[in-house]
Amino acid sequence: MKKARYLVPHLYTADPAVHVFNGKLYIYPSHDVESGIPENDNGDHFDMRDYHIFSMEDIEGEVTDHGVGLAVKDIPWAGRQLWDCDAAYKNGKYYIYFPLKDQTDIFRIGVATSDKPEGPFIPEEAPMKGSYSIDPCVFCDDDGTHYMYFGGLWGGQLQRYRDNKALECAAFPADDEPALPSRVVKLRDDLMEFGEEPRALVILDENGEVIKAGDNDRRFFEASWMHKYQGKYYFSYSTGDTHKLCYAVGDNPYGPFTYQGVILTPVVGWTTHHCIVEFKGKWYLFHHDCVPSSGKTWLRSLKVVELEYNADGSIRTIDGGGE
Repeated sequence: MKKARYLVPHLYTADPAVHVFNGKLYIYPSHDVESGIPENDNGDHFDMRDYHIFSMEDIEGEVTDHGVGLAVKDIPWAGRQLWDCDAAYKNGKYYIYFPLKDQTDIFRIGVATSDKPEGPFIPEEAPMKGSYSIDPCVFCDDDGTHYMYFGGLWGGQLQRYRDNKALECAAFPADDEPALPSRVVKLRDDLMEFGEEPRALVILDENGEVIKAGDNDRRFFEASWMHKYQGKYYFSYSTGDTHKLCYAVGDNPYGPFTYQGVILTPVVGWTTHHCIVEFKGKWYLFHHDCVPSSGKTWLRSLKVVELEYNADGSIRTIDGGGE
């Protein structure tokens, strides 16, 4: 797997969240469709309506499509746009966490449950209390505590909030002010609601200073992911309009995290989402690009490549194949 492999040739899929359940890899991606909506900075052209769930018994083996595990039409509070999701497992139950615009076009995060990792998943009647923005990632620490990382700028609406409160008008910090942070929150024991108020996830530069809003090559934009390697917490994310996947390392799930470098250089397409997972003794980067659709940024294709670490724990940068 030193060379990236496309996984789902029969559908456009993106935003992968991957977990090992019952000895298999289960993939929870977005399902891209051609909606005909013009491109804009709000991301209206990403008009995803359901999640197909996939599994693999071997990283180079066959990919099984288990069909639709959750659809917009089945969600009681739904408006539109079912974006990047994640999954979790606890006490015999599987959970999907999904961002979806409600009927007032505000993104909330919902939860749906199933007795099987492939679903079908049954959504709750309402979104999680206090949730907002997009791109939930759920990380289970070694002690069994689950944390959610979330947030995304521009179409993800994170700029509409400060201190978990909605603003009258969206506001971006000045270039020399601290960048808008992603959020981290411990989940309740039953994984159905937040167990506390979400906190800001702070990313520091090499001098211990908070990354500034104008530092577009390093500041958080969207696509949170958390994994643990050799006792350290690795927070990885997309820089959005500068099209990189970057990472920062910390000593606990809340941070602060210190910026370390680039995981993936730009891909073909506007940007990419990702996840990092260990399977059968090796680490892998799941992500997407738009090569199969000839660069249509709203029609993306899921792929995987091996991820390698240096002896000091740093991640070797992977060439995304874009500009």
